[in-house]
Amino acid sequence: MPDTVNNIAAEDHLDFENDVADLDRQMKELRRLTSIKGIDYSAETRRLHQEQVAQLKRIYSNLTPWQTVQVARHPKRPILTDYLHLMVKDFRELHGDRSFGNDRAIVTGLGQIGREKVLIVGQNKGRNTKEKVACNFGCPNPEGYRKAMAKMKFAEKFGIPIVTLIDTPGAYPGIGAEERGQAQAIAVNLAQMSRLRVPIICIVIGEGGSGGALGIGVGDRLAMLEFAYYSVISPEGCAAILWRDGSQAPLAAEALKLTSKDILKLGVIDAVIPEPLGGAHRNLHDNIYNVEQYIIKTLRDLKRTKLDNLLENRYKKLRSIGAASSEKLRRKTQAAADRIAVALQAISPRSKKVPAKV
Repeated sequence: MPDTVNNIAAEDHLDFENDVADLDRQMKELRRLTSIKGIDYSAETRRLHQEQVAQLKRIYSNLTPWQTVQVARHPKRPILTDYLHLMVKDFRELHGDRSFGNDRAIVTGLGQIGREKVLIVGQNKGRNTKEKVACNFGCPNPEGYRKAMAKMKFAEKFGIPIVTLIDTPGAYPGIGAEERGQAQAIAVNLAQMSRLRVPIICIVIGEGGSGGALGIGVGDRLAMLEFAYYSVISPEGCAAILWRDGSQAPLAAEALKLTSKDILKLGVIDAVIPEPLGGAHRNLHDNIYNVEQYIIKTLRDLKRTKLDNLLENRYKKLRSIGAASSEKLRRKTQAAADRIAVALQAISPRSKKVPAKV
């Protein structure tokens, strides 16, 4: 029986996966009894596994936005280093921004995906506590964005396509980062990436938070994993601003429209890359294979386009985000306009007093 949904520990189940956790414990107990008593419980284990698959299909087909955020933040979800090890051949990391230092929250390097030689630019969160502290929990500093741009310019010089893997709660908001020009570094990347004369593919593999994600998120194609999220701000940050209460994060997640389905419908992204049953953390290899196949196919299509047309299409794509025709806006606002008109008519006009002549 393929173990595609049981590669996480019992304590790693999310709050809304209690039924799945119970089935996991039952299967684990049956395996323990089999090893101790030598009794064959394969039929019972198979039945429990089928029930678990059904439960996962039910749960993950109806995730709320806040539950999607929890899946995107799962401690066992594949991070940048997993993609580098399993998807990129002969990876050679490139360091430093030639100005301040080497930000470990952003990793850049040359490698091969399929038969394509590419420049990889990705945000790394780290797996254990030591790694998380070293890479600032995936929150880049300005030198990280400047490093990314310097390497992208290098790739442009030699005609090497660029692949960016986005996974950050946001750019680091500390005083030092602001003093070194955090906003400017991100703004420069936005402007320069829109003009690079090489194909660029951007993929949100986990969290896509605020300007931290935008800093390496401008390209010809922008895709998201099925249970990743992409938002102008984290749900907690939004709740703290609008409701003065971080516990309102689930409500904020609903309002932000941050799931892949919502953002695809809004036209911000070009594709949703499917994840294995139960999320990417349950089957790293299949998930990374899906990402690899998307990159290979998309690069093949982009390389057939002339560079001038590529840049023109990229410009039109960026300018079209959020655009809507006047007729579409009229249809959307007509109901509200009608209600206002009725309310105004219901207000009885007051007779205007005429001042008496002296």
